[in-house]
Amino acid sequence: MHPLKTSGSSHSAPGSTGRWSVFLLSATASLLLSACANTYEMKVDALTRPKVDSAASYKIVNHNPTIDPDSLRYKEVEKAVKTALSGKGMYEAPSAEKADLIVNLDYGINPPKVTEEQRKNPIFVSTPGQMHSEVVMTGRDRQGNPIYTEIMTQEPPRTEYVGDESYLVPIVTYEKYLRLSARENKPAAEGRQPLEVWSIDVTSEGSSTNLRKYIPLMAAATIGYIGKDTSGEKKVKLTDAKDGDIAFVKKGL
Repeated sequence: MHPLKTSGSSHSAPGSTGRWSVFLLSATASLLLSACANTYEMKVDALTRPKVDSAASYKIVNHNPTIDPDSLRYKEVEKAVKTALSGKGMYEAPSAEKADLIVNLDYGINPPKVTEEQRKNPIFVSTPGQMHSEVVMTGRDRQGNPIYTEIMTQEPPRTEYVGDESYLVPIVTYEKYLRLSARENKPAAEGRQPLEVWSIDVTSEGSSTNLRKYIPLMAAATIGYIGKDTSGEKKVKLTDAKDGDIAFVKKGL
């Protein structure tokens, strides 16, 4: 007796199953990372002066008297701004005297803003079901004749949508801001201040008061607009993808 053999059976090429599994895992991981990336919306207002040569070196100066430049928070913000400026090819000068630009730095949270948001609740009304009379046999008399009785039955209640009820909900938001302005590093001449080369104002509004979280995000938003003119406020969206500006600033921190 010989072992029974089957013909026409197909087998995957050696290693093909493993390669397919790796491909699926890689594709799934990419989709998960893309889905996990958060999107942040900010407003950018940037100005620049035409016919001004772009300068590469700078020195940052605290422009808010209420902020302690020796605090850990300030140093963290300053580092985030330096990383963002490096994304534009700029570098910190070894001293203020050797800097091409003086960059004024200001950041913080504006007073809370309260607005009212209109919301709606659906209104439903329950209506009792209709009553019906029905004659049914309830028994028999002694002679065996059927006995009939009239009984009342009710249909199930009905629930109907009749409209919406409007109401107002107070919404409290906080505007986080980061402001940078660069001027030529020259002494005042004839009572006139040195020329401002560019300025940029980034704001992020929402319910969060976590300024430390939003400073890298706002610093990242400056990279694409330093030295440009937005002609007013412009809404921008950034994601914290691994190859984006946010990741670049956070890496510098």
